[in-house]
Amino acid sequence: MRIVVTLPTYNEAENIAPLIEQILALGDEFEVLVIDDDSPDRTWEIVMRLSKSEPRVQLIRRIGERGRGTAGLVGFKWAREEGADVVVEMDADFSHQPKFIPSLLEPIRSGEADIVIGSRLVGGGGETGRSPLRTLITLFANSYIRFVLGLPIRDCTSGFRVFNRRALESLPWEHMRCQGPEIVQEVLHEARKLGLKIVERPIIFEERRAGQSTFNLKIMLRSFLYMIRLRFR
Repeated sequence: MRIVVTLPTYNEAENIAPLIEQILALGDEFEVLVIDDDSPDRTWEIVMRLSKSEPRVQLIRRIGERGRGTAGLVGFKWAREEGADVVVEMDADFSHQPKFIPSLLEPIRSGEADIVIGSRLVGGGGETGRSPLRTLITLFANSYIRFVLGLPIRDCTSGFRVFNRRALESLPWEHMRCQGPEIVQEVLHEARKLGLKIVERPIIFEERRAGQSTFNLKIMLRSFLYMIRLRFR
């Protein structure tokens, strides 16, 4: 089984090398694709050096284009065209721990699911190192998204997910237009319409180890408005 782990990055120079090391240590079937938006801290340069000595590391450096949404789409389309059997999507700041990947893969290997969500909001899941305000925002955002989109999912905002080949080939990546983190919900919305099987498995979300989050109020409000657009599109 060929498993491609996609890592959209922007200014993750402090995290990227140890993260890639931990992912590749999970087994020979794992590969890493970094989609970097020309990070000023030269994250892309670190990945480029790693790729020269490790063929399981690939880099897409995007110049003149930024956005979590479009970077994620680039990764999925690359994996589809390159023949990946499974794609693991995760953040590159250690908030998503590689140690959870094997448990997220189990429903894919067994055929139980097409998409597996690493969930903070099911039994055994949770968060650590986050402020009470951020935890409250997460709970509110998920309640709002479930209500607007009618998704039968507890953690609709988790970007730690696994997709099998069926999902990779079925989802309309070319027709998705989201620029930011709301791409997470757009993918779930399209997956539900297609009847893909989605399950959640527990993870512990950890506050980033290094670097600075790009999350802000403007992004949150834009995401909330985009949910309404998705609902009536």
